[in-house]
Amino acid sequence: MTEITPGPAPSGPPTDDPTALLLAVARERDKAALAALFSTFAPRIKSMMLKLGAGDALAEDLAQETLLQVWRKAHLYSPQRGAASTWIFTIARNLRIDQLRRQTNKPYEDLETLELASDAPLGNVLIERNQVIERVTAALKLLPREQSEVVRLSFINDMPQSEIAALVGIPLGTVKSRLRLAYERLRPLLEDLQ
Repeated sequence: MTEITPGPAPSGPPTDDPTALLLAVARERDKAALAALFSTFAPRIKSMMLKLGAGDALAEDLAQETLLQVWRKAHLYSPQRGAASTWIFTIARNLRIDQLRRQTNKPYEDLETLELASDAPLGNVLIERNQVIERVTAALKLLPREQSEVVRLSFINDMPQSEIAALVGIPLGTVKSRLRLAYERLRPLLEDLQ
């Protein structure tokens, strides 16, 4: 794997704007901008990979590979389509998915002789699952509309908080506050479900 090492600090005016840095890499092949992106994003990507179950060495490799892909594909980035950080973390996530696909360690089996257990849940599991869904749905209805909306976007639609803020048209801090307030209201109602 090709290793990226950060170069010297940028000689121009320093910036921590990922979009400006990424555009400098795209337009000018600016190695100092890449170094700034590396120092900002490599630790965050490594942390994300560790949380996704990668070992320390693999997490570091994936972080470096991500920034290498940023160098190679920077010309494909468009600020109109999203934040630079979202674009970079999407590259990282896709590299992790590709790595997991390559990691298959089970040999192929003859499908005619393969016996699979049913994936259908047992009756009592279905009843419990439906009861949980009913309780969560009822608890969500008790929240104010704006809190319920951010909870649904965050947990049901699996949207990052920054995207929720852009979609709803509110500041990121407001999204975080609404989620925190919603957690405080939902916790006593649903804590026995954990």
